[in-house]
Amino acid sequence: MAKSVISEGRTTTEAIEKGLKELNVSKNMVDIKYIQEEKRSFFSILAPRVVKVELTVKDGVTENLKNNEKQEEPREHKRIVKKEIILSEEEQEKAKNNVEEFLKDFVKQLPEGTSYEVNKEKSGVNVAIKNADLGYLIGHRGETLYAMQTILSAIAGKGIEQKVRVILDIEGYKAKREKTLEDLALKVAKTVIRTRKSVTLEPMQAYERKIIHSKLQSNDKIETYSIGEEPRRRIVIALKK
Repeated sequence: MAKSVISEGRTTTEAIEKGLKELNVSKNMVDIKYIQEEKRSFFSILAPRVVKVELTVKDGVTENLKNNEKQEEPREHKRIVKKEIILSEEEQEKAKNNVEEFLKDFVKQLPEGTSYEVNKEKSGVNVAIKNADLGYLIGHRGETLYAMQTILSAIAGKGIEQKVRVILDIEGYKAKREKTLEDLALKVAKTVIRTRKSVTLEPMQAYERKIIHSKLQSNDKIETYSIGEEPRRRIVIALKK
């Protein structure tokens, strides 16, 4: 009989990630059944909820698990050249107005004293929301923040033909997180050099993995690479061979 678990989380992604961790497999190795997921509007992320999913390991996965892990490539080592986004002055202004129109109503749902700032740039807009009581809008390792950023990107691009990039920060979270990850990278690198054993970090988003890679790229004793699949892709810090 196939191995299954029922997992819960505040979001579908969190529920799936918990189940994958319990089964110790990656996402492509399971069948996922959504047991409970509320239909909601964007504003309802302010209210707590529970999402339940059932994860069942696919037939034949156990035998192939080791082979799959060996085939993982350190994707972050490959330089990917992305097309630069350049908006006209008119498009920048429109993107800014789109976001400001949304935030004007959205902040009414937030704690009193919440403020926001929207600045335009050639690729889109930067948004900063400020209030010390907005931890729930950041979420576990920024999960809710990045979800909001994706939504704001769609809102900003309304009526604009090309892609609009939105960079969202809440109460300075990203700067604090970057400092935490840089400190972690240096600490783990020292441990790897001392023990001569590689260390695999816990799953991170691509943005956070890039911070680790960048911090250690000049270290002539250490190499970093990634293994696994989203959302459980991890960085390995190891001695250079």
